Amino acid sequence: MKGYRKVLIAVNGSKDVLVQGLRLAYDEECWVTVVKVMPPNEGDLNLTGIKNIEDVIDGGRAKAVSEMQDIARSEGALVKTRLEEGEAYKKIIEIAEEEKCDIIIMGTQKRNWLKRLIGDNTVEKVIHQAPCPVLVVGS
Repeated sequence: MKGYRKVLIAVNGSKDVLVQGLRLAYDEECWVTVVKVMPPNEGDLNLTGIKNIEDVIDGGRAKAVSEMQDIARSEGALVKTRLEEGEAYKKIIEIAEEEKCDIIIMGTQKRNWLKRLIGDNTVEKVIHQAPCPVLVVGS
């Protein structure tokens, strides 16, 4: 990854993307920002039978950040983590522009033919609209 100094790793459901991205970035001593985009909260919360309301309100965000930081630590990397809410491809592009990233690393998910036909493909949208090159790794 010669010539890339600022890397954005977009994490989907797979931890493999983060591990592979960190290994690639580590070789070149890049600045790494890791982002996970969560869907926006829509509707009312049902709190019946909930013991810890903070966990519900948090929506697993603290756990997601903690997991990303744990993986980075295990790979010997220092990263900036960002947890965003919104439409995934738009947020990834927005963050790449904000952080002035040289490259975006993303993963693909295995999809059946029906999902490919009617599905919303975040990776394709990022590739076509990103302000920098996009490296896609298998997850």
